[in-house]
Amino acid sequence: MKREAEQQKTAVLPPPKEDEQLSLFSADALNAIREEKDRWRAAASKRGPWKKDFTTVSSMDVNPLATPTDIANLDFQRDLSFPGQFPFTRGIHPSGYRGKLWTMRQFAGFGTPKQTNQRFHYLLEHGQTGLSTAFHLPTLYGYDSDHLHSAGEVGKCGVAVDTLADMETIFDGINLEDVTVSMTINSTAPILLAMYLAVAEKQGADWKKISGTLQNDILKEYIAQKEYIFPPRPSMRLITDIFKFCADSVPKYNTISISGYHIREAGSTALQELAFTLRDGLEYVEYGIRAGLDVDDFAPRLSFFFNSHNDLFEEVAKFRAARRVWAKVMRDRVGAKDPRSWMLRFHAQTAGCSLTAQQPYNNIVRVAIQGLAAVLGGTQSLHTNSLDETLALPTEKAARIALRTQQILAHESGVINTVDPLGGSFFIEELTDRMERGCFDYFDKIDRFGGMVEAIEAGFPQREIWDASYQY
Repeated sequence: MKREAEQQKTAVLPPPKEDEQLSLFSADALNAIREEKDRWRAAASKRGPWKKDFTTVSSMDVNPLATPTDIANLDFQRDLSFPGQFPFTRGIHPSGYRGKLWTMRQFAGFGTPKQTNQRFHYLLEHGQTGLSTAFHLPTLYGYDSDHLHSAGEVGKCGVAVDTLADMETIFDGINLEDVTVSMTINSTAPILLAMYLAVAEKQGADWKKISGTLQNDILKEYIAQKEYIFPPRPSMRLITDIFKFCADSVPKYNTISISGYHIREAGSTALQELAFTLRDGLEYVEYGIRAGLDVDDFAPRLSFFFNSHNDLFEEVAKFRAARRVWAKVMRDRVGAKDPRSWMLRFHAQTAGCSLTAQQPYNNIVRVAIQGLAAVLGGTQSLHTNSLDETLALPTEKAARIALRTQQILAHESGVINTVDPLGGSFFIEELTDRMERGCFDYFDKIDRFGGMVEAIEAGFPQREIWDASYQY
């Protein structure tokens, strides 16, 4: 014990005198830090690690001790800047959550339209600030509930919508001008959007005041979710038609939620989720431009949907890198002029694949960590999973605990008091930079196929995810 104490003591150096202080990133300081890091590494190696590998959930190697030398090439204005300024690494709003909290948007929908309406009212009464609608599998495939292919699936994992009357029942007593509604639909998105707007019109709502989000992301269906009806190219035309229609008629509506969530749930790494999602987004932008649309007419209404997994720092770095990459791509590659087109806005949901049916109350802790990662990463809205989702559709009690988790994060943790609180951390900035570089590496690979549609047709992202899922 005495010898160990002496060894630890020799590894601690006295602080320099005041007149010897060096700028953190000066050449002399960086050289001195490199020398000290070598001494630290030698001292640290005398105590062996207690486990074989220290990696992220995605098997990315983790720097054991980050220092200024790891981010010496970082330029504040180019890579970070201020919140609300290009490249938006630190957030898209200058005031962060000091100006406005994220929207607490719990995903809900099951059984009959009346049951879903009751759950929506329950959530709103308990402080939820936005709605997110889950539709059952037959609706996602375009089948009525009495169709032969719908047997065993009706109301199972979402609400059944067969007629306009069903949609009217779901939103009965809910003013669609006042509440933002997200709808998770893809192949049948044009039909469900038409129903939704018809309900709003019947309520007397002004379409130009309606705000919400349509998932409408067909590329991730071919990559991960597999709930598609049409081939990729005709599906892309439907999507660009929605871009144009909403830009003209429903200008505040988010015409697509480009989803990495399902990609991650299929077994991808955090980096693959980031890269494939953003490249999907770029593909939609390029198809919109080819369809004759001005990028600045529709790009500001694009939004993204990410998974928030267990590894706190990896997730925060992923979210920060996503904003930076998207800003650079939209400004420098696409040529968008409107700064709103450069901003990546995203919804996050905690990782369903991380939850366990055994000891389900432990899921509360997992969800809290994942929710914290999303908030530290600057999400615009958040769904926190219920503890019992591996067992059944959430009970009211479980749904309330999930919502209360967000409210505690917002009002008791203190994380909202400063904008981008992890910004400037040597470790976070280095990890963010690695995420960005890896993302652009994947972009290069996909571009060599000719684009994301061609890469999907060749099976490239699918194979990458399959390989990663086996490793996971």
